[in-house]
Amino acid sequence: MSPLRCILLVGEGNFSFSASLCQSLSGSDTVVTATCLQQENEALRHEGSADNIHIIREAGGTVLFDIDCTKLGECMPLKGLLFHLVIFNFPHCGKKSGVKKNRELLKNFFLSCVQVLSEDGEIHVSLCNGQGGTPADQPKREWHNSWQVAAMAAEAHLILSDVRPFETEKYQSYKCTGYRSQDKGFHVEKALLHVFTRSLPYIPPQRLTVEETVEEEKVQYQIPAELSDYMFREFLKSGSVHPVKLVQDFVLEGLAESWCVSMINETIPFFLSGKHVQKCHKIDRTQCYLIQLLQRDNDSESHSSGDKNKCTILRSNSWTKKNDEDSLSSAVSSEKVDKPRNKGTEVLKPVRSLDVDPEIEAEYYVLRPSLMPALEDWIAKHKALTADCDEEAKSESSETLVAHSVINGKMCSLWGISDLVFRNVPINTWALPVFHELLLKAVFPSEPDPLKMFCEHLEKLLGPYGVSVSTEQGDFCIMAQPMGLVGKIFPVKEGECHSFINLCISLNLDLLAVLLFALPDWRLLWSHDPRFYKQFFVQPSPGAPFCPFSLFPEHFRFDISFWTGPCWDERKFYSVVREASCGTVQQVKLIDTFSHPDLSQTSYCYRLVYHSHTHALSHTQALLFHKQLETMLSTWLQVTVR
Repeated sequence: MSPLRCILLVGEGNFSFSASLCQSLSGSDTVVTATCLQQENEALRHEGSADNIHIIREAGGTVLFDIDCTKLGECMPLKGLLFHLVIFNFPHCGKKSGVKKNRELLKNFFLSCVQVLSEDGEIHVSLCNGQGGTPADQPKREWHNSWQVAAMAAEAHLILSDVRPFETEKYQSYKCTGYRSQDKGFHVEKALLHVFTRSLPYIPPQRLTVEETVEEEKVQYQIPAELSDYMFREFLKSGSVHPVKLVQDFVLEGLAESWCVSMINETIPFFLSGKHVQKCHKIDRTQCYLIQLLQRDNDSESHSSGDKNKCTILRSNSWTKKNDEDSLSSAVSSEKVDKPRNKGTEVLKPVRSLDVDPEIEAEYYVLRPSLMPALEDWIAKHKALTADCDEEAKSESSETLVAHSVINGKMCSLWGISDLVFRNVPINTWALPVFHELLLKAVFPSEPDPLKMFCEHLEKLLGPYGVSVSTEQGDFCIMAQPMGLVGKIFPVKEGECHSFINLCISLNLDLLAVLLFALPDWRLLWSHDPRFYKQFFVQPSPGAPFCPFSLFPEHFRFDISFWTGPCWDERKFYSVVREASCGTVQQVKLIDTFSHPDLSQTSYCYRLVYHSHTHALSHTQALLFHKQLETMLSTWLQVTVR
């Protein structure tokens, strides 16, 4: 026996819609509860209401009077009940009320409704054309003159999941009534049905203390809190149907038509010492996430082979408003560090990553900004891959060996690796602090021109999606609109005779996934919402458009200005913004600066745009994030908020 489906209707007038719904659901496992605000004797004055109430009760439904839809949680007849569907058709405050009062009605209804809504339930709100204030209204009213239905629902942590025409023909006996508290009907032509569902809650960023083995040393360090939700997600694991994995498979299959592609599946450390950063092609060191070691264990005998390159979370904590400054400071500086377990263990002073300065530190460390060092190290350690080469070739460098295998063999091999990389970049629409890089490398004979051939093949593969290849300062840039740079091809000639070309291809899989599946925002790739993953279970081909589960989310703009000392590092500011806002800030723009003529202080004013396609973001929630940002800036960066 299937479970009962419970439907609640609020704000009914003559109950004609409820009666029509009961007739259409006859014989199904659905229970209808119809309510109205009026007392019973007043409700019965509506034409046809008595007959409609009889139809509802005959069908096994319930009719309740004197039910305020803005106080559903307080209604005794509804106590303990949860509904799979709540319907509110053509809400109105009554009489000649303005848009502000009707907005308030909607907001209070949504806040009340979530108290009786099941976890996976839906709320259906029908509005006359133009009232909702969404692009689905045609013509669309000016924002200030609409009911702003999506924004009002966001106040109750609800998202607008669908908008469709209100099907009056589906309910033959429905007679709309209640216009300005009269028996007159609303103008339902081109009316729209708005479907709302629950949003996932915001998860506060965590400070992760992790341990992994790097260059035969076991090290402990902290992952910056703003990156915590990006770690250990394993989008590229075997069997994954995440769009990033689907795009990688699509690219590799396309390249495999002309070359033999071998992917390296070894685990590589997130952690990278500063001396390896120079191996990263044209990486700006100022965009690296600088990391301070908490503990170093250089007793190599204590490391088992199973520990190699394994990254383990030792602990995590988050900042909350409870302990204010104590929490803010102790979250990083008072973190307890495990005592040394081996004689070779060195405990280092735990310092927040924002405080690390590579110009001062004799040795500095970063989260890997590129996979190039890992790929080059792997190639250098695996000369056995070219064991079919002659003895003379075996004594040469690894890259020349690969080149010989290209010349003497019949296949040309591309060696590849893919994983997360980290860039401490400014906050704007297409700047990703974390993304999955696909890095490919091979050595080709100079003739015929392999670079031209590879660019042509890549444009043939990705060109239908708007990808093109252009040259810039010796590199071949892989471009797409609107995001811009999505990858690079950089050639390096090898050998004295310049007879070989070393080709490296770096692709931003996240931006390619956004492009190929028409995602509105790269942050959707990191959503925990099952409605996002559900669309990729069938493994759609690139080009299949994504259907957003949160429609028309609002943008909220707030300015923040503060005084700083003589030294100001915007990277630290961006880190705090990402953490304080739970990643909801889409863009940060410097709009004004002022240096005091007498004091060694400078005032900065930034404009922040809050916007989310993954969670319900209301004006109230955005303001809370902004106030939290002010507190964190004052505590961590010692600025004076104006």
